[in-house]
Amino acid sequence: MTVPGPDGRPRCTWATSAPEYVEYHDHEWGRQIRDDHGLFERMTLEGFQSGLSWITILRKRENFRKAFAQFDPTVIAGYGQDDHDRLMADAGIIRNKAKITATVTNARALLELAPGEFADLLWSFQPVDHPAPKTNADVPATTPESVAMSKALKKKGFVFVGPTTSYALMQATGIVNDHLADCIAR
Repeated sequence: MTVPGPDGRPRCTWATSAPEYVEYHDHEWGRQIRDDHGLFERMTLEGFQSGLSWITILRKRENFRKAFAQFDPTVIAGYGQDDHDRLMADAGIIRNKAKITATVTNARALLELAPGEFADLLWSFQPVDHPAPKTNADVPATTPESVAMSKALKKKGFVFVGPTTSYALMQATGIVNDHLADCIAR
């Protein structure tokens, strides 16, 4: 069941508590991203979100982009101890050692793949049958596809990509459409 947004139009229930949520919901969440760079950014942000509220990530997103060279995996893969220290001191991002290390590790794993291979890999887990959820209770935290995606990513050297993070990535990038059935963004 949706709720009316600030303009009175029906939106997913999570999307109306802050202006940043409305903007993200209406223009990004669930929209298809099929390029390696865009998918890498979303995977990184979903990893940083783990254990936190998504609004925290949205409010720090521009800081993340600056801190991580606009999510350029070639630059990030070259990060060393000085960069790690700089990131750990950056109050504009989430200063979590494991998540920062995972970002560098994942950039290096991405560069081991051929151009477009990352996108092809992620999109290979798009479910064949994914009915429109009617209520939040119909939206899972994981699926067999997200479990398989997580395993495939780990096999390729990616870290901090468990089944729940993988499913959130699938939602954020349009691999699955979990906008509620009567949501304006569906």
